[in-house]
Amino acid sequence: MSNTKEIERAELHKTIWRIANELRGSVDGWDFKSYVLGMLFYRFLSENLTSYLNAEEARAGNEDFNYALLSDEDAEYGREEVVREKGFYILPSELFNNVRFKARQDDNLNETLSRIFANIEGSAIGTDSEADFKGLFAEVDVNSNKLGAVVKKRNEKLVMLLEAIGDLPLGNGGDFGGNTIDLFGDGGWNSARFPGRHTDQSGHSFGSPGWR
Repeated sequence: MSNTKEIERAELHKTIWRIANELRGSVDGWDFKSYVLGMLFYRFLSENLTSYLNAEEARAGNEDFNYALLSDEDAEYGREEVVREKGFYILPSELFNNVRFKARQDDNLNETLSRIFANIEGSAIGTDSEADFKGLFAEVDVNSNKLGAVVKKRNEKLVMLLEAIGDLPLGNGGDFGGNTIDLFGDGGWNSARFPGRHTDQSGHSFGSPGWR
């Protein structure tokens, strides 16, 4: 096994165990897996979209363009075209890294994430990818008492999840292509593969569509 793969595997395991220790006693095994998986999808979608849009602008000669810095108002002008191409849309303020950056100061982080997850799923309605996105974040209950009895405690756990998932070295370019490991196979979760299609506790199948 290459040194790169060994390092990636060790980093993944370290991060998963760190999250598990933080959630110990409040979230059971299946819920823990669902929260981590959901946050990974959220990060993946954010980085995939940002990378795609930045690359498109660079090809058009705007090499300094950064979608993550665009205002939501300006970003709305491109929604229809991007949804046709990508099958979903995320406004700049709702991208993973932008939400993570403000998470500790967001007293309503649980509501913020709930709204964002609904917006991502809703952006695919009426497209060929609608079935892939429907219920994508259904198992990530950001308002669950399992995260804490009060909103403050829940948000502390959500901040921890965002920070941990954000720190994972998943490669560059928005497609996690630099990451040579199977995230969940190497993480000890052989029933799931990321990105792809997964089955939740109730048997509902969900996952990301094939990325262009």
